[in-house]
Amino acid sequence: MIDRAELISRLVYMDRAEFAWRATAAVRALRDRLRSRVVEPRWNRRDLLPALSRIAGLGAIRDALSRNDWLAAHRGLVRHIGSSPARFVVHSSIRPPLVERIRCEFPQAAAQAAASADRILAGTFDLLGYHGLHFDSGAAERSTPPTAGRAGIDWHFDAVSNRRAPSLFWKNVPYLDPACGDHKVIWELNRHQHWLTLGRAFWLTGETKYCERFVAELRSWLDANPPLTGINWASMLELAFRAISWTWAIGFFAEAGESSETPWLVDLLIALDRQLTHVEQNLSYYFSPNTHLTGEALGLYVAGRALPELAASERRADTGRHILLDEARRQIAADGGHCERSTHYHRYTLDFYLLATIVARLTGDAAADAFEAVVGRLAFSTRLLADDRGLLPHLGDDDGGMLLPIAGRAPDDVRDSLSSAAALVQRPDWQIGPAPEETLWMLAAVGVEPLAPAFAPLPSAGLVETGYYVSRSVAGDHLVIDGGPHGYGNCGHAHADALSVALSVRGLRLLIDPGTACYTSDAALRDRMRSTALHNTLLLDDRSQSVPRGPFHWAHVADARVLAWRTNDAFDYFDGTHAGYAPFEHRRRVLTLHADLIVVADFVSRAPAGKGASAAAAGEVDPETHTAAVHWHVDPRWTVDARGRSVTFTRNGERVGLVVPHGLVEMFVGDEASGLGWYSPAYGRVDRSTTVRVGHSGGTPFWMISVFDLNPQNPVADVECLPIWAEAGTTVHATGLRVTRAASVDYALFVEPFAAWGATWRVSEFETDARALFCRVTGDRPVARVALVDGSFVRTPGRRGIHFALPRAVPALHVDFTADARVAGATRGARLVVGGREQPVWIDRRSAPRQERSIGVR
Repeated sequence: MIDRAELISRLVYMDRAEFAWRATAAVRALRDRLRSRVVEPRWNRRDLLPALSRIAGLGAIRDALSRNDWLAAHRGLVRHIGSSPARFVVHSSIRPPLVERIRCEFPQAAAQAAASADRILAGTFDLLGYHGLHFDSGAAERSTPPTAGRAGIDWHFDAVSNRRAPSLFWKNVPYLDPACGDHKVIWELNRHQHWLTLGRAFWLTGETKYCERFVAELRSWLDANPPLTGINWASMLELAFRAISWTWAIGFFAEAGESSETPWLVDLLIALDRQLTHVEQNLSYYFSPNTHLTGEALGLYVAGRALPELAASERRADTGRHILLDEARRQIAADGGHCERSTHYHRYTLDFYLLATIVARLTGDAAADAFEAVVGRLAFSTRLLADDRGLLPHLGDDDGGMLLPIAGRAPDDVRDSLSSAAALVQRPDWQIGPAPEETLWMLAAVGVEPLAPAFAPLPSAGLVETGYYVSRSVAGDHLVIDGGPHGYGNCGHAHADALSVALSVRGLRLLIDPGTACYTSDAALRDRMRSTALHNTLLLDDRSQSVPRGPFHWAHVADARVLAWRTNDAFDYFDGTHAGYAPFEHRRRVLTLHADLIVVADFVSRAPAGKGASAAAAGEVDPETHTAAVHWHVDPRWTVDARGRSVTFTRNGERVGLVVPHGLVEMFVGDEASGLGWYSPAYGRVDRSTTVRVGHSGGTPFWMISVFDLNPQNPVADVECLPIWAEAGTTVHATGLRVTRAASVDYALFVEPFAAWGATWRVSEFETDARALFCRVTGDRPVARVALVDGSFVRTPGRRGIHFALPRAVPALHVDFTADARVAGATRGARLVVGGREQPVWIDRRSAPRQERSIGVR
């Protein structure tokens, strides 16, 4: 409920357009509420006649409706739709060749489709993270199980909590109240996306029982959901998704309707028209102007273009098209990322515009090119965020749903969406493996051939506006760092995860975001799963960086910002900060040597007091004791062994190490007291996992270091901190490391000087002017590799010393002295002296980086 103060605040800041929209909607709702008290809401087949358009071919159907001959009208509609051109993804005209191709390329598809559909016939549903749900609240009183022709479903029932939402006027349903059950579970069933499962099985097997089940469910749903009554009328997005499912059902089952003795197509069109009108009148312009609004617009656009038989279709398609194009400019950043900063909702948005593009092409809409351009932007960023197996990290909220659940794919597996997008936009580098079955379903009607698999390694890159930075290697390592704003609008789907990371190693997920679990059914669990402690970042004094206020709002948010992003073919470097712990600042530096080593350096200090404050003030010692913890949440498929300051992760013969130079290392598995050691693989599920916590206690400023060993051929034995020596008069925040390994000793330095350029500092024997430095020493080489960031030289003393210098500072440079001093990122004029003798330097132009490699899609 909104309190009075918040209501007054909203009214004060409400512009004229919003006030007019809300006032009109409120008056309409009041009128409908009063009418429902006088006249019991019910469906009336006579309502279809005025809802039909005047297009050619509907004359006989209109005559049948005029004389109440519902079955004749139904059969006339079936024939009309079957003889019309394909306007949607599935249509009777494409069935024979599509089915033959799927059976040929995917021999198990028919059996798999039948098995999934038979579970529905038995009244068993797998929804979100739940399996084996039964939605008949009167099951105990029933003597026989449901059959294909009898639905036996309570459409207002939450089978998880065993609670039922009341059958009230839609505005009066308290769907966010847990007493009604979890509205997400109820709505997921009522999206009717399992009708796609029935339709797939019907087409691939020819078994009429799947069509009979659909007809029975439609009749059951209409009986239980009269106009404007109950929870299934309360969310416009849910109505829009349901409208899209019903459009699929027309394509799948209309051909079989010729022999039906039930005028189900008449009933469906009446109810579809009424639901679309309800969506039109209550669009989420001001309620949830995010994926709710674009999803509602998609429902209007798709049904409007696919069903010209309805008189309002042209108006609805125009409304949907306008919103989709407007919101693409508002909700999708220039880099192609979705502004809600949730990979799950990003995937939703890609699928929205994929479907819009296909329908626009099928119906000859001029907006097809504009939609296709949006698909290109979204698909590019999706491919960057996904690992090489096509899996997205679970960043931000994940509601467990999908727009196009054709073949039972997991929502975080985007290979099908990328495959369809790649074919539409002709970008084979987005294709991951062979085209899946879903791509054939999506593209058959529009006549686009899936692309052959093509492996094109992607570089590391940053989605600068969205705030995600991705480091990847040809070995299949994939690291995503969150360095951007907290969220979009009210940040309803954001998590308190500033500077958090997600990591896959050699194609296997290792460090994971623990997921969402729920929205409103358990407030404490909701807040815990999106808290800072449940993400791979630093927690200070048990304070969450961002503080929630209700399930979809925040009282305080922490926006991260990026200070440096450097990348080349050998290494990537990230430097970001946030002020969520004010008056303290958390700064995180991540140095990734591809397929070799990841160093995460966290620094906590008192932030400067204001613009005029000296930067050095941030380094003042605070004697007050503070506690800090860096959490690493591990995919449960890895075995974790923690000993002292070292942790080993093993899985199927793969090994990754974690070593810290100091701090208390603890391990939690399903721990109720701390709330650690849990994750949610899908909405509604919470399973045990492992959390590694590295703790620290003391005054600020302080550093916490984590070193991940990705190279089993050169494992890390120990990590220790080293002092940094700076020139007199130079104030620095810095840390140095010695990483002892089986075949080398690595040195790293991270420094932030509060002085003009030109100052130098030293870690061990290495002197440099760089902001970040990595050097490797092996038994036969005093320096085997050098990586530096924002610097111009590195040198070591002694007879065997080296002096590598550039004519000016460069953003990123890597030198491999084991390969004839081949340099990535240097310019002509580089000079190398080894043991007093000058050596040649090879400049590798192919791997020279841009100063800030980032991705922007026009």
